[in-house]
Amino acid sequence: MSENLPPVQTQSQDPDQEHDHDHEALTSPLLPHYQRASNSTSQLAIVGVNVCPIESLDYEYEMAFLVFFLSNLVLTLFAAIITTFISPAAAGSGIPEVKAYLNGVDAPGIISLRTLIVKIIGSISAVSSSLLVGKAGPMMHIGACIASLLGQGGSRRYGLTWKWIRLFKNDRDRRDLVTCGSAAGIAAAFRAPVGGVLFALEEMASWWTSGLLWRAFFTTAVVAIILRALIDVCLSGKCGLFGKGGLIMFDVYSANISYHMADVPPVLLLGVVGGIFGSLYNFLLDKVLRVYAIINKKSVTYKIFIACTISIFTSCLLFGLPWLASCQPCPLDSTEDCPTIGRSGNYKKFQCPPGHYNDLASLIFNTNDDAIRNLFSKNTDAEFQHSTMLIFFVTCFILSIISYGVVAPAGLFVPVIVTGASYGRFVGMLFSSRTNLNHGLFAVLGAASFLGGSMRMTVSLCVIILELTNNLLLLPMIMIVLLVSKTVADAFNGNIYDLIMKAKGFPYLEAHVEPYMRQLTVADVVTGPLQVCHGNEKVGNIVHILKTTNHQGFPVIDEPPHSESPVLYGLILRAHLITLLKKRVFLRTPVRIGADAFRHFSADEFAKKGLGNVDKIEDIKLTEEEMEMFLDLHPFTNASPYTVVETMSLAKASTLFREVGLRHLLVIPKRTTGSPVVGILTRHDFMPEHVLGLHPLLVNSKWKPLRIALPRFLKIF
Repeated sequence: MSENLPPVQTQSQDPDQEHDHDHEALTSPLLPHYQRASNSTSQLAIVGVNVCPIESLDYEYEMAFLVFFLSNLVLTLFAAIITTFISPAAAGSGIPEVKAYLNGVDAPGIISLRTLIVKIIGSISAVSSSLLVGKAGPMMHIGACIASLLGQGGSRRYGLTWKWIRLFKNDRDRRDLVTCGSAAGIAAAFRAPVGGVLFALEEMASWWTSGLLWRAFFTTAVVAIILRALIDVCLSGKCGLFGKGGLIMFDVYSANISYHMADVPPVLLLGVVGGIFGSLYNFLLDKVLRVYAIINKKSVTYKIFIACTISIFTSCLLFGLPWLASCQPCPLDSTEDCPTIGRSGNYKKFQCPPGHYNDLASLIFNTNDDAIRNLFSKNTDAEFQHSTMLIFFVTCFILSIISYGVVAPAGLFVPVIVTGASYGRFVGMLFSSRTNLNHGLFAVLGAASFLGGSMRMTVSLCVIILELTNNLLLLPMIMIVLLVSKTVADAFNGNIYDLIMKAKGFPYLEAHVEPYMRQLTVADVVTGPLQVCHGNEKVGNIVHILKTTNHQGFPVIDEPPHSESPVLYGLILRAHLITLLKKRVFLRTPVRIGADAFRHFSADEFAKKGLGNVDKIEDIKLTEEEMEMFLDLHPFTNASPYTVVETMSLAKASTLFREVGLRHLLVIPKRTTGSPVVGILTRHDFMPEHVLGLHPLLVNSKWKPLRIALPRFLKIF
């Protein structure tokens, strides 16, 4: 949140009279300061206060709001425009999109160079526009985009290529690089290297190996070292205010923390409340995103209009709410200047008289990082009021839901932490007389409970919070809170990122297998007709198959006279067939070319193309003579594809498909008579919608997690 420009205030000339002036100001704490100055001009003149004309003070407040309002609107409009017209895939946090990519969904534009540029510029603009959005998700997406560009050797479109890195130009290595990039993004956002690795393991990656583990750990270690070096440079005074609170690190607990069994019930209550609020947050956010999706489909104008409307509403709300809070006297033992003017800090003056601060303005007119730091701070139990925490919680809860759906890069981590910390501190205020835990610790636990209730992660969130607060003594309580909140929230709905992926239509394969899949075999879901290629295939047949189907892989079979009986030779990809057609290495007779094929082709030509560089069959023009010639597919076919027998359980095949990271799974007959291949299983064949569409009688046996039924009136939404 952007910091408000401080208005001109009255200044006392006699410090001995300051207490009298403060007492008079507090008699009407909810009135603006300029109104109090107008009503008490004579009294203030007696104590020697230089009173500015009321017209001047009115102008300062109006000008402050105008600057605040316009700057937020311009920044939001800029982020929405570049996202809408340059890269719509950059909208949102990017975590659902990258998670789907690592699961095998290669949606267009998710990790392109254009998306990377828009994500960097747009996230800076969106976070600076006072929208309640975070930067952790966009930073994770940025790391994934950088890793993908490195994996494809740069971008040929923009002349940025590296031939030495072509060894990584395949699906598996690029997927592993993107996983490391996502871990690096989280590590950079929270300065949590171990948390970044665990986040990639627990939430992002669908396939994990020991080799990927040490690569991701090495990546986050490099991120931590470089980030530490940059922070040291900024702390030396070479970056201005940057580095003095802008980077996320809440080193607020260095002293020992003592807690007893009597403190456990309030902590359990926090976990239950966090689970309820987290599930409600997911429910409302899912509904809001679906409404935004319907409106955004109408035209580009609607997308930008929604973003501007949310910005205007946010600016008015944030500037108006601090007037509802009463002024508080500055603490005598404060370690920083009070009130805080012209910089980040815990004590914003806003409309208060000298020696006082507005606690609600201290949270609103600060960056999200500084607001979290203020809530997490120890020895500040008397700094905030009950009403302030309640207002701030409701505000953050609502704004974080309606702000995420705008067409701009926006994360969920930081808004969820801010919201959870506010109600956690409020609970700490209610139990202050019954527990030894301070309000700052309750804020940390509240943030953990809301994160667990919304995102449903446990290990990675626990480590991230520990690295944020820099205190291992919080471990038992954070573990309890996360487990309780996740368990409670799972009774209502699913993970927020899974809900977003489902709303966007990504065919995500879940880790668990539906029980009804055990009743089916792979032959029950294979659909036809099956398109196959022969080992020596006519060019015209290949062109016809590619133009009449959208399949990405084709079985290659050999038949007499090239073999004694029909036999499955392997699998060839569409991209490889198009490459062969482009090179035009055709044969006049159907014979094998053997090792001579490697004189005409290099391995680099069959490497995975960069994003946006996929060749199309429509771009290849062949003559009638060439259409009657032949291609020997044997040297270019994967002769050892994964296969399953048609009688294998669909549940086992689904587990194999997901854990190995396949795109095609060939189904072969149990008996050798007839065709050597029955069909091909792809991701689509394992989706519950497809399986239940083929076998509707299995709907009643569909696995249903334990869910608490919502009231009927909520289902209309």
